[in-house]
Amino acid sequence: MTQSTVSAVNSEDIAFARALHGEKIKSGLIANLKSKNADVHNVATDTYLKMWKKSDVETKEDEKKRLGNYTQLVNSYYNLATDFYEYGWGTSFHFCRYYPGEEFFRAIARHEHFLAANIGIKKGMKVLDVGCGVGGPAREIAHFTGANIVGLNNNAYQIERAFHYAAKEGLADQTDFVKGNFMEIPFEENSYDAVYAIEATCHAPTFEGVYGEIFRVLKPGGSFGCYEWCMSDDYDENNAQHREIAHGIERGNGIPKMRPIGECLQALKNVGFEIEIHQDLAAMGDPIHWFYPLEGDLRKCQTVRDVLTTLAMTKAGRFTTTNMCRVLEAVGLAPKGTVETQSFLEVAADALVAGAQKNLFTPMFFFVAKKPATA
Repeated sequence: MTQSTVSAVNSEDIAFARALHGEKIKSGLIANLKSKNADVHNVATDTYLKMWKKSDVETKEDEKKRLGNYTQLVNSYYNLATDFYEYGWGTSFHFCRYYPGEEFFRAIARHEHFLAANIGIKKGMKVLDVGCGVGGPAREIAHFTGANIVGLNNNAYQIERAFHYAAKEGLADQTDFVKGNFMEIPFEENSYDAVYAIEATCHAPTFEGVYGEIFRVLKPGGSFGCYEWCMSDDYDENNAQHREIAHGIERGNGIPKMRPIGECLQALKNVGFEIEIHQDLAAMGDPIHWFYPLEGDLRKCQTVRDVLTTLAMTKAGRFTTTNMCRVLEAVGLAPKGTVETQSFLEVAADALVAGAQKNLFTPMFFFVAKKPATA
């Protein structure tokens, strides 16, 4: 893609995002839903839902088409899902491990600190966050390490929110956010001291494509750390129940194709990385499972504050959120398609829990890989 083509695509995406979400940054689910342009929201909803069929009638051609249209798939998904993510989870869009008694947001931050520490991020380093969302981890790691973080994200709406939150936390001079495709990272080779990705590169059409780009922009001797979404060794693509769970994870999370751990490791080696650490942190035998908030079981909440996060995933919480969206749609305070968005996010939660309970899926296959000093 030429620079002029990239600029044209970015301008089109930015214009669409502003037409959908409005020019001003707003806080709160209802305020954000109220501000949506109904006609543009219908386009985003239809674009996303038309990319999916039921798992038992999906063909390899349907899958191939999603892989080819991954940028449209992922952008459409996050244009619809971002406000719900912030409402239910906060501004760090990832899972984590929990220690007994540990509060939800403290665990989220510790998960980010663990990644930064294992990569060796230090003050003054230039670090790239690949697939930065609205910048929650970038801000936390900037505070924690003193490093200068650049977030890369192809969703214009999330980029604008990332700038807004960074300015509120006094990090405008220590962070930057760039709209760009991580399969064609818009930076020169050997330009970053370290790179990390948190549950983001699963959206890529191939691991080799995104890992190869990360290898290119990383300085020789630099480290790439990641929490990757993978299917486990127990996953059988030919098992109908397994495939239905994987399909639910894909459809509910805007992922063109879920891949196994082995494919992740082989891709790192193929592009030239030396793997220093790799471990499935979801398989550590923790007494408190990473997916407990998704189960909606209030008895498992660690602190009183965690009740608010878990409450939205209880049967009563889902019922309340869905019907709130239905009422808002009916009175014109939320665009048509809002209930459908809430519905496929519930599909995502159920599929993630089922995948975890059957040991088919991990959202935190952790690795640190090094670019050889002679590269």
